[in-house]
Amino acid sequence: MQMTDIPFGTTDWSKIPQTEHRGDAGLALWRTQHFSDIRVRLVEYTPGYLADHWCVKGHILFCIEGELHTELDDGREFTLKPGMSYQVADNAEPHRSSTAHGAKLFIVD
Repeated sequence: MQMTDIPFGTTDWSKIPQTEHRGDAGLALWRTQHFSDIRVRLVEYTPGYLADHWCVKGHILFCIEGELHTELDDGREFTLKPGMSYQVADNAEPHRSSTAHGAKLFIVD
């Protein structure tokens, strides 16, 4: 990834409007910033969240709070706890996420 045309700046995430994205169950609450072609999000999943799709978008994801379960379409499963991250390339391994008790994530894609 090459990051260009992004001047130095800071983000107060509490001032970024939140948008709701429904899953098959629960909600994903996004605060989103765009920097050139890069999307950066602070995402909170409500307890019981289950994604409504298999995602093929590449991400770098960092777990801040809670616990996130990610399933790959080949059946492998992973659990992120605070301080853990994962990374996946575009169109590499379809994945979907869920959380029993909620999670807060920082995501770059």
